[in-house]
Amino acid sequence: MTRDDFALAASLSEKMAERWYAPLCAAMARFEIDDPVRIAAFIAQTGHETLGFTHTQEIWGPTPAQQAYEPPAKKAAQLGNVAAGDGHRFRGRGLIQITGRSNYRQCGEALGLDLLDQPELLAGDECAALSAAWWWSQHGCNSLADGGDFTALTKRINGGTNGIDDRLRRWEIAKTHLGV
Repeated sequence: MTRDDFALAASLSEKMAERWYAPLCAAMARFEIDDPVRIAAFIAQTGHETLGFTHTQEIWGPTPAQQAYEPPAKKAAQLGNVAAGDGHRFRGRGLIQITGRSNYRQCGEALGLDLLDQPELLAGDECAALSAAWWWSQHGCNSLADGGDFTALTKRINGGTNGIDDRLRRWEIAKTHLGV
């Protein structure tokens, strides 16, 4: 995939394509997101999760849903958030929004990064792309992309079908420009 193909597939300006092309290509190659079907699905999902590759960190309110990331809430425990402030500290970052102390620990171990002491690393372009590709690989997203079940893929990433219309729109654009 050329940078121009990527720009069209992701609906990005030349400047944004220049920013994201190398980190995404390296991350996708490392985690076997390596054919047009997988790439189109990955670009669509990460494009949605980041509002068109513009946000690598969850916008924090905190909203009522985000308040549930803080102990003693049940969601906080599921995420491994044990200390006051963990919800904010380990908020969604990266192109697939890694969230929670446990996920930061696992991601950091896999990528050789100290994300527990430096969680903000996941907001940087290279780490944002790598963490997304790692998460994608760890959660069987290549198989879901290969099978073409985009709704199941969305549920795997999001836990539901939040934003499905935008995700599908992005997927159709990516498939068209990548020849899928």
